[in-house]
Amino acid sequence: MNRFICFMAMLLLATLTFAQTDSIQKQPLVYKFDIKREIGSTTWIHTQSAIDEATRLKADIILLHLNTYGGQVVFADSIRTKILNSKIPVHVFIDNNAASAGALISIACDSIYMRPGANIGAATVVNQSGEKMPDKYQSYMRSTIRATSEAHGKDTIVVGGDTTLVWKRDPRIAEAMVDESIYIAGIIDSGKILTFTTLEAIEHGFCEGSADNVSEVIEKLGYRDYEIVNYTPSFYSEIKGFLTNPVFHGILILVIIGGLYFELQSPGIGFPLLASIIAAILYFAPLYIDGLAANWEIILFIIGVVLIALEVFVIPGFGIAGVSGIILVFIGLTLSLVDNVVFDFSNVPTKELFMSLVIVSAGTFLSFIIAIPLSQKMFTTGPLSGFALQNTQDTDLGYIGVDVEPRKLIGSTGIAQTTLRPSGKVRINDELYDAVAESGMIYKDEKVKVTRYASGQLYVVKQL
Repeated sequence: MNRFICFMAMLLLATLTFAQTDSIQKQPLVYKFDIKREIGSTTWIHTQSAIDEATRLKADIILLHLNTYGGQVVFADSIRTKILNSKIPVHVFIDNNAASAGALISIACDSIYMRPGANIGAATVVNQSGEKMPDKYQSYMRSTIRATSEAHGKDTIVVGGDTTLVWKRDPRIAEAMVDESIYIAGIIDSGKILTFTTLEAIEHGFCEGSADNVSEVIEKLGYRDYEIVNYTPSFYSEIKGFLTNPVFHGILILVIIGGLYFELQSPGIGFPLLASIIAAILYFAPLYIDGLAANWEIILFIIGVVLIALEVFVIPGFGIAGVSGIILVFIGLTLSLVDNVVFDFSNVPTKELFMSLVIVSAGTFLSFIIAIPLSQKMFTTGPLSGFALQNTQDTDLGYIGVDVEPRKLIGSTGIAQTTLRPSGKVRINDELYDAVAESGMIYKDEKVKVTRYASGQLYVVKQL
């Protein structure tokens, strides 16, 4: 009997322990990551890593802590797509600013919370100097931000007993953040770009509420007892973000092509070739690790370089090998930037393929624009001038590449050993020489006289 009571007590204790453990395991998990910098390749890499890690941890929600003035549209578009496709709800806390690309990212989130005094909007596309880009860029941004708003669907409301569907986030209002020509009564006049304060965003459905900090946001999302995990960027992700920046890619392509050009201009120097090799490694390595650059794409690039070298050093002229080499180098550099499967581009967004073509084309074009005049300067007056021959060997100064001994034969006479039609052989002082008749033909055994010596050749006339 005592054994039975002990057994039941142990069973009850085990059950309570398991229940407690199970309760702990079911504690809600909040995964938080920050975007507090310009939107670019690094923020895109951080977003991918954060959402993927949150998915692995089976987080209940993802909280984006945002404060940015914007950045590159191509990466903002990638980030908003990642957020829209996330299986875990993504909420954003705008700490101060969500301007331009930041507004697009915020609108993609399931809910928006803003600190009092924060702003969201002003999503017009501008260039590096802050000037407004042409309308084709604005048109793309208008379409993107409108589609992002529409992705959240409509809510059902009852007005005067009638059921009405209204947009959760009005696409027209979102579009007004890009297009200054849009007029919305009571919200924005034409000629102005829309930017909301916290209270305005709440009033017009672009903010679920205000909050002073992250904890308050999580509370408003309905979580009291929860576990929070913060995303910590790795050193590699920071380096990778820098190396995969389109501007840096363009610079690397410039160094790759320019280095090859310098080396072909003055073979044997080594430094331009070394710079080109290092740039190629920095270009392909992060892309290869990410699975974008496949082995065959890198091999295409290498074969292209080899063909160009063969065309320059082995095959005279510039033909099939050289042209094929240039095409293979271009293809290798371009395809390494997109997530294609061999030549299947069905899953590659058109804008990504277009962007890769622009990057490689711009880098190649600039490399020749810069490399040609720069190489002339560097090899004449620059730091590499010592590796190149600076003086010319003019014949007027006595520099010639042929034997000058036959010049002494001018005025001498001899016998034609063969018929000169007009070239042939003559014997002078018991030595045979190649000679050319100045005019007409000179028959064998006729006497000849040397009139001049030029370009390693004796010229003779018939001796009367």
